[in-house]
Amino acid sequence: MIMNAPSPELHTPFYEATAQECVLFETAHENGLPLLLKGPTGCGKTRFVEHMAARMGRTLYTVACHDDLSAPDLIGRYLLRGGETEWVDGPLTRAVREGAICYLDEVVEARKDVTVVLHPLTDDRRTLMIDRTGEALQAPPGFMLVASFNPGYQSVLKRMKPSTRQRFLSLTFDFPEADVETRVIARESGLDHTRVTSLVRLAGHIRNLSGMDLEEGVSTRLLIYAAKLVKAGMNLDHVLEVAVIEPLTDDDDVKTALRDLITVVYG
Repeated sequence: MIMNAPSPELHTPFYEATAQECVLFETAHENGLPLLLKGPTGCGKTRFVEHMAARMGRTLYTVACHDDLSAPDLIGRYLLRGGETEWVDGPLTRAVREGAICYLDEVVEARKDVTVVLHPLTDDRRTLMIDRTGEALQAPPGFMLVASFNPGYQSVLKRMKPSTRQRFLSLTFDFPEADVETRVIARESGLDHTRVTSLVRLAGHIRNLSGMDLEEGVSTRLLIYAAKLVKAGMNLDHVLEVAVIEPLTDDDDVKTALRDLITVVYG
């Protein structure tokens, strides 16, 4: 589990809006409505939440969900400290008490008991039940629950139930248009637009591939990594190997096909 509570005074992370997502986030926050972000890995969901929290001056608690994440990890538990048993709030409880934003990244990865905890927070009750302490915390104005998941990785066992999905406003993210992605990568990496444009063009070809054993196309995050390495003076062929080909697949035939595609794009 990863938690962070950055100060509102910190620099606002860069994010370039592509539609009305910023207005939706602010309006949802003002009205105490939960928000679900859907989209592929590395398309900007987490950066968007970080940007909005900093922009609105709200403390943000981020939880990276995983198979072993349980309700007590979010709510809290009794711990032995100095010979005494002491209750310690989890990140969700702290967010509710403080009226902060809690972001559950890849929420479908968490154990099923997490869903039970979220339901009372995502309807008109806006209540967090803490059975171990007997508390029923009423979420104050300012508290917002945001969750995300990657629909492409869903399976029968890792699917968000309709009864849960319909408790959230929902917003679909995708990789940005080429000109927007170029600006984002250039700003984040410092690499000149000409070389960034080639990276984005390559990414577009990879994302449009069909009949190849790729779970997803190359992410904007990986392109930023690649651009930073190129900016640092590393050889382009090696950069594309370690920042594009190897992260995308372990299949030797697919790696060969990707190398052939790189040759075509870069001539």
